[in-house]
Amino acid sequence: MLFLCLIGAGTSAVHAQQEAPSTASKVEVTGNAVTPAVHTNELSAKSLTVGADLDTDTTVSVDEAAFAAHDLSPIGMYKAADVVVKSVIIGLLLASLVSWAICIFKSVQLNIAKRNAKKLLKHLIQSESFAKANHTLLLQQSEALTLLKATQHELQLTGEGLTTDEGLKERLIARLERVQAALSANMNQGTGILATIGSVAPFVGLFGTVWGIMNSFIGIAKTQTTNLAVVAPGIAEALLATALGLVAAIPAVIMYNHFSRVIGSYKAQLADILTAIMILVSRDLDRKHPDAKHIAYLLNDKDAADAVSKEL
Repeated sequence: MLFLCLIGAGTSAVHAQQEAPSTASKVEVTGNAVTPAVHTNELSAKSLTVGADLDTDTTVSVDEAAFAAHDLSPIGMYKAADVVVKSVIIGLLLASLVSWAICIFKSVQLNIAKRNAKKLLKHLIQSESFAKANHTLLLQQSEALTLLKATQHELQLTGEGLTTDEGLKERLIARLERVQAALSANMNQGTGILATIGSVAPFVGLFGTVWGIMNSFIGIAKTQTTNLAVVAPGIAEALLATALGLVAAIPAVIMYNHFSRVIGSYKAQLADILTAIMILVSRDLDRKHPDAKHIAYLLNDKDAADAVSKEL
C-alpha cells in the first residue's frame, strides 16, 4: 500500500514537471505574442502622426495657395471688392479729384485777384482825384474795378438831381459795401466743397471699411475657418476704403484753411480800396464846397498849423 502511494506521488511530480514547461512555453508564446502587438501599436501611432503631418502640410499649402491667389495691389483689391465698397472707392477718388481741381482753380484766381487789387490800391493812393483815377483804371480788367464802376454809376445818378455831401457819402458807402460783400462771396465759391469733402470723406471711407469687414466675417462663417491667410485679403480690401477717405479728406482740409486765410487777406485789400475811393470822393466834394479853404496855408503858416493841431 505504501508502495502504491510512493508511485502515485512520483507520477504526480513527473506530471507537474511536464506541465511547467508547457506553461512556460505558453507564457513565452504569450510574451512573444505581446511583443509584436506592441510594435504594431507603435507603427499605428507613427502612421497617424505622419498622416496628421501630411494633412497639416496639405492645409497650409492650400491656405498659401488661396492667399497667393489674391492680388493685394490697390487695383487688385478694388477688383475683388463688392459693389458697395467699389462705389465708396470711386466716390472718394472723384472727391479727391474735385478738391485738387478746386485747389488749382482757386490758386490761380486768388493770385490774379490779389495782384490786380494791389495795383488798383496803389494807383488810387497816388491819384489826386476820383476823375483821374477812374479815367485811367477803367481801361483795365479786374474784379476790384467793380468798386470804381459802382462809384461812377452812383455819381452819375446823383448828378441828375440835388443832393448833399453827407447824403452822397452815405449812399456810396452803402453801395460799395454791398459790392465788396458780393466780391468776397464770389471769391469764397468752391471753398464750401472743400470743407464738405474734408469733413465727410473719412466717414464715407469708414462706412466702406465696416461693410467690407462685415462681408469678411460672413465669409468666415461660410468657409468655417479663421485662418488669417483666408481672412486677410477681405480685411485689406475693406481698409483700402478708409485709406482713400483720409487721402481725400486731409488735403481738402489743408486747402480750405489756406484759402480761408488768403481770402481774408483779399477782403482786407477790398476794404482798403473802398476807403481809398471814399477819400478821393470826399476830397473832390471838399474842393467844390463853397466854404472850402485852400489847404496850402496849413503847410506854410506855422501858426495856422499849430491852431489846427490844438483843435484836433
